[in-house]
Amino acid sequence: MTLPLSDLAAVLPELIVVTAACLVLGLDPITPASKKDALAWLSLGSLVICLGFTASQMGGRTSAFSDLVIIDPYACFWKLLLYLVTGLTILLSFAYLKEEHLHLGEYYGFILLALSGMMVMVSAADLLTIYLGTELMSLSLYVMAGLKRSEPRSLEASAKYFVLGAFSSGLLLYGISLLFGAAGATRLSAIAIAVAARGLDDPVVLLAMILLAVGFGFKLAVVPFHMWTPDVYEGAPTSVTAFMAVASKAASFGAFLRVFVEGLGGLKANWQPLFLAVCLATLVLGNVVAIVQTNIKRMLAYSSIAHAGYALIGLVAAGRAADGTGATGLASVMLYLAVYAFMTLGAFAVVAMLRKGGLEGEEIEDFTGLAKRQPVAALLMLVFMVSLAGIPPTAGFIGKFYLFMAAVNGGLAWLAVVALLFAAVSAYYYLRVVMVMYMREPEPGSAPVPYLAASPALSIVLACAIAGVVLLGLFPNPLVSLTAQAVLVLK
Repeated sequence: MTLPLSDLAAVLPELIVVTAACLVLGLDPITPASKKDALAWLSLGSLVICLGFTASQMGGRTSAFSDLVIIDPYACFWKLLLYLVTGLTILLSFAYLKEEHLHLGEYYGFILLALSGMMVMVSAADLLTIYLGTELMSLSLYVMAGLKRSEPRSLEASAKYFVLGAFSSGLLLYGISLLFGAAGATRLSAIAIAVAARGLDDPVVLLAMILLAVGFGFKLAVVPFHMWTPDVYEGAPTSVTAFMAVASKAASFGAFLRVFVEGLGGLKANWQPLFLAVCLATLVLGNVVAIVQTNIKRMLAYSSIAHAGYALIGLVAAGRAADGTGATGLASVMLYLAVYAFMTLGAFAVVAMLRKGGLEGEEIEDFTGLAKRQPVAALLMLVFMVSLAGIPPTAGFIGKFYLFMAAVNGGLAWLAVVALLFAAVSAYYYLRVVMVMYMREPEPGSAPVPYLAASPALSIVLACAIAGVVLLGLFPNPLVSLTAQAVLVLK
């Protein structure tokens, strides 16, 4: 069997990332512990090459391997976001891994393997290809969650993530097999035609749709499939948690939207009320349970659950859009996840920075008096918390504004009001961190706190995150235009 060069050229970024991952894993055993940073730079170099190549593909639409893979503006948008998040995660890991005494070059190899799975997910036009991408991403993340082998909670996080992830993969595969039985194909285009022919009441198609929704629900961490999230976020190394919270969620939403828009768009009358119920449950549970958390990683875990609920508003609104394309709602989801990447990565970068100097930095109490001993870090955390709460003029406000406008335009003004109320609830637990940093004094007699200095790599991460949060809040038009050009059309 020969593979056309045009097909290989279409997936060149995936090939580059996989090759770089193999190189990193191969070179790791012969690389001294003091030279492991070279493997990180090799990983970053591969991302820069992929960034340029994917940007050049942004304007066109190419299919490869008999329509197994589609390179369109939608796929390119998600890939560019994933490169950015992966690059910042690698930079974030430089100092953090040294603090944790994790001299593991394989860490960067697993990041690249997870990224390659995510790239396959967002550009696949076939359910089995999406499944393979999902598994490649998930298997890499299972390993990365347990990299702190000396800590029982890290191993527990990895085990829980693996067991529940395997369960969700089984459900996803069962849904794919049912849909194959009903449609006779796994290509999304063929499924769309078969669904239109079988009608909205076909029980096999409906059961397959529900199983697919459950399978993706685990990956998106929406209620009631969110159980793994707090324990895994808390137990995994902070840099891994940041990567999971942002990149994994973005890739899962990218694949999820393509399946339900291009493949199951004809069933929008069925999935729209289903996702509306999931959206409401996710908003309520994520925001309410986050209030009582004392560990900041668990708080951000429930926060990420709530943000998945906000993002679902865009899909629900797309299903009710008057123009039938749902472009505004779908574009608002893409925009929201892009701004979510900056503010969440920034928050985790500050948590990782607190780890320096012997502080654990994971309990909210560890932030007591941070404004006095580290005013810049406190100010950065303040901006990220304000943005996560959706307060203007930050990017978080812009993201929520477009989601709520999509809901209003879709005739769901009441949903926008409910989401607005829970955004107000979220302000309580985000601003509690700000209050602890600025309005509390350390306990009398507590040990002196060392001055915390960010490494150059961590400084770059924080600078990029704060620039994204501030600039996208003040000048959102370029990102709005990009999402409008890259959005899928609901069929």
